[in-house]
Amino acid sequence: MSKKLVIVESPAKARTIKGFLGADYDVQASIGHIRDLAENKSELPDEFQGKWWADYSVDVDNGFDPKYVVPKDKQDQVRKLRLALKDADTLVLATDEDREGESISWHLLEVLKPKKDVPVKRIAFHEITKEAIQQALDHPREVDQNLVRAQETRRILDRLYGYTLSPVLWRLGRGRGLSAGRVQSPAVKLVVERELERRRFKKSSYWDLKAILAAGKQQFDSQLVEIGGKRIAAGKDDFDTVTGELKNKDRILLDETRAKALAAECDAAAPWTVRDVEAHPEQRRPYPPFMTSTLQQ
Repeated sequence: MSKKLVIVESPAKARTIKGFLGADYDVQASIGHIRDLAENKSELPDEFQGKWWADYSVDVDNGFDPKYVVPKDKQDQVRKLRLALKDADTLVLATDEDREGESISWHLLEVLKPKKDVPVKRIAFHEITKEAIQQALDHPREVDQNLVRAQETRRILDRLYGYTLSPVLWRLGRGRGLSAGRVQSPAVKLVVERELERRRFKKSSYWDLKAILAAGKQQFDSQLVEIGGKRIAAGKDDFDTVTGELKNKDRILLDETRAKALAAECDAAAPWTVRDVEAHPEQRRPYPPFMTSTLQQ
């Protein structure tokens, strides 16, 4: 009697779901990915083994076309799934709802090649309960090719970065256990560039003056911003972060000696008079809470 073949990722999940669905369903596990890029060119067909990119298993010369193979440790499982599909009247792909799971579903279709008269349903659920499984079966969808391509791109980048950079780490004497990837390698580059920038940085110093004034019983601070119509350097924006030099030559740079001399002159000039007061309305809004992307930025 024909059954509906349901394929999930893990054997434990398969056993649980089989208990929910009953005798009309055959629930099998892919045990993760059933197909991947070849580990080396010896696993590829003869027509590709002479290509310079064969060890990457990615045809860099033709649109980064990946060359997939079924690894030896998954060939028995693929045979088992093919045998189960022969007796099935429906194929239900129930892998996880993320780009890896979506990719597994796509690879299952590519490898198992169900007949045209066997309907294919892609379902996804977020909890392993009888109600959630049944609701997913009632609302199937197509395999999301955008997620498939996203996983494929990630895998290709891993391979192209890792297979070229990891040997560099080995030659540096760090051991063959180290590997480089699409995320770690650019991240390390950013860290190194930042460290080199830090080492090139030239420190500069500047002084400023602040007066504590009083009007009646109320005190307030006053900051010196210009001398004789020229503004004084008063922050990091006035200095070059690489050379440490003053960027705007029209600014006055106060050192300790001149700042103390000015302070003494100001003390001698007391009492002071406030000649003008300007008020400017200001509105501040709190920053939005962090999302993952803004937190990483």
